[in-house]
Amino acid sequence: MFKNLFKWNKKDKQKKEDKLILEEQEDRLEEDSNNLSNESLIDEKLESTIKMEQEKSKKIEAEIENENGEALEKPKVNFFDKLKAGLDKARKDMTDKIDGLLKSYSKIDEELFDDLEEILVTADVGINTTMEIIDRLKDRVKEEKVSDPKEVKNLLKEEIKDIMGRSNGDNRLKLDPSPAVMLVVGVNGAGKTTTIGKLAYNLKEEGKKVIIAAGDTFRAAAIEQLEEWSNRAGVDLVAHSEGADPAAVVFDGIQAAKARKCDVLICDTAGRLHNKKNLMDELNKIFRVVEREYPDAQKEILLVLDATTGQNAISQAKVFKEVCNITGVALTKLDGTAKGGVVIALQSGLGLPVKLVGVGEKIDDLQNFNADDFVEAIFS
Repeated sequence: MFKNLFKWNKKDKQKKEDKLILEEQEDRLEEDSNNLSNESLIDEKLESTIKMEQEKSKKIEAEIENENGEALEKPKVNFFDKLKAGLDKARKDMTDKIDGLLKSYSKIDEELFDDLEEILVTADVGINTTMEIIDRLKDRVKEEKVSDPKEVKNLLKEEIKDIMGRSNGDNRLKLDPSPAVMLVVGVNGAGKTTTIGKLAYNLKEEGKKVIIAAGDTFRAAAIEQLEEWSNRAGVDLVAHSEGADPAAVVFDGIQAAKARKCDVLICDTAGRLHNKKNLMDELNKIFRVVEREYPDAQKEILLVLDATTGQNAISQAKVFKEVCNITGVALTKLDGTAKGGVVIALQSGLGLPVKLVGVGEKIDDLQNFNADDFVEAIFS
């Protein structure tokens, strides 16, 4: 190890020495250039040499900065492009099939609508939501006297946008004005811990002061994972030992949030099987603590669902909706599923606003959801 450290220091020292030499050469060359300029004897070759030495100097500076751990500026990725890339599998499963279907028909008839209905159902849009979309689509085709099957795609896109826009709730997280407390619920494996870490990072980037309360005290390594995420996000963590009372952890988290004038308190909860009565009792106990100790705080109950589980995610959402007042959904692993219709089913079929979507594994890949952007990305 010491041998490698010596090599590293030697390499770094050599680069700095090279930089000083290049700077001295650059100064001499610029001085010579000024003298020649005064005498109207500027040499194009000398100017070219100066530029070359300047480029070398910049390159060495960049290498030294990078090796010293200073992050170089990375090109920013447009959110819509990231969403579009993340929905590639879903787009191929649904939109590509729709395109192929419409091309195979020369006229619009009942059979076309039946085939279109089948595509939407297999994409996990949900039977009830699909039937509503198809009925509205038939009415539009009749009212507007549409005869070309190719025009059906744009009408379908508009109907999906409209039905998602009419769903209950707002897609924005209600965290202002501060303070705010967010309870994160969901079954194990859905991505609760990762979502909390990424959300904490995003909120801190927005200038908010965030604290995480590790309320999942039953799952092995849950506290350690949250500790790692809190360190990565650069936020404080309130935790007890494994097996402690989750409501007590949330209580301490609230006291810490008050004392440190925190903007947002994010509380993890145990993610045991959603059909277990003891889990539901535990959640209700936590809710009572929050209502009693933090009555004036904005409140969000965020349900984390794994998009790759399709209809199972819908079933989980129904159960949690019966037990607590879910205010929004965070849909993880959307980039890993072809069943993108689950977003439409959640927001339109169950009336649960999708507020966050995970479209990658990086810390900044948890994005605020926008229904119009989602539909455009699916149909693009």
